[in-house]
Amino acid sequence: MTAPGLHLLVVEDDPDTASLIAETLRDHFGPHSVQHLASLEEVRTADISQLDAVLSDMNLPDGTGLDVLNHVLKHRPDLPVILVTGEGIMENAARAIQQGAYDYIVKAGDYLFTIPLMVEKNLAIYRTKQENSRLQEELTRTLKDLSRKNNQLESAVRQLETVAATDPLTGLANRRAFNQALVRAFAEATRHSQDLSCIMIDLDGFKLLNDTLGHQRGDELLQHVARVLENCCRASDVAGRFGGDEFVVLLPQTDEVTAAQVAQRIADEFAHVVETMLKDTPVAGRVTMSMGLASLSAGAAANPDALIAQTDHALYRAKQTGRARLVSYSGMKEITTSG
Repeated sequence: MTAPGLHLLVVEDDPDTASLIAETLRDHFGPHSVQHLASLEEVRTADISQLDAVLSDMNLPDGTGLDVLNHVLKHRPDLPVILVTGEGIMENAARAIQQGAYDYIVKAGDYLFTIPLMVEKNLAIYRTKQENSRLQEELTRTLKDLSRKNNQLESAVRQLETVAATDPLTGLANRRAFNQALVRAFAEATRHSQDLSCIMIDLDGFKLLNDTLGHQRGDELLQHVARVLENCCRASDVAGRFGGDEFVVLLPQTDEVTAAQVAQRIADEFAHVVETMLKDTPVAGRVTMSMGLASLSAGAAANPDALIAQTDHALYRAKQTGRARLVSYSGMKEITTSG
């Protein structure tokens, strides 16, 4: 099959042999398909950028076919080079192939008849390599693009998961996310015989603040509470907004005494924030914090819901007994049983 616009280079120092090879190739590939050079020096100064294949004699006056091969591959590593020689030495053939030649033809018998076929065969191999290389590059681009899109998708999923688990006003865990964390923490605590404490918080006077200063100031206060909780919590703790002006803090591997100390830090920092925020307003000194506390070891909760119920019961008792205070569920049980 004749390839249109094919450009072949024949490197041969013997004029008669060069003429025979060129004529054979032109008969097969077209009258303008062959360029002839007679030395290594001519090859080094020639423009090989548009060539489709090179056929070089093994023995040249100023070098060898291997020199031609090295020069060509240095500038065109993808170009098919076929070495043609009168010496049927297998070591030379093996060396040429090892160094990057596509093929090796011995000038014997009907070699002129086989040259066009050898060129076609090696051009087909070359085109197959080029197509494979193109497909590989396309596959690499596709995989990179797929990886990028997967990363974008994973990032979007993480963002959606974060949004789905976050209270939009305060940035804390929402009630659903907190409940999931509670179930995990309770299972972990019971499995490893560890303690687990929970603090529930309700803002005293929050409705008065909203009615007096407006809901925007109320939202600002809720955001301040969230920052207080984050400042007072460890990375392993979970702070969430339970709803309205009610907050909850989960403290893994924390007993009741330590949890009470955390609650006190929260109350102290909140008092400082409120004093600054509400100074010289009609509600100054009237917004406080009631807190209920329960722990797994002190309250012996049978399940996560029971622990929350105990914490909520303690908070309700704090609200009943004057507000602005912390009540522990275990303390309530002692009071109850003592009559």
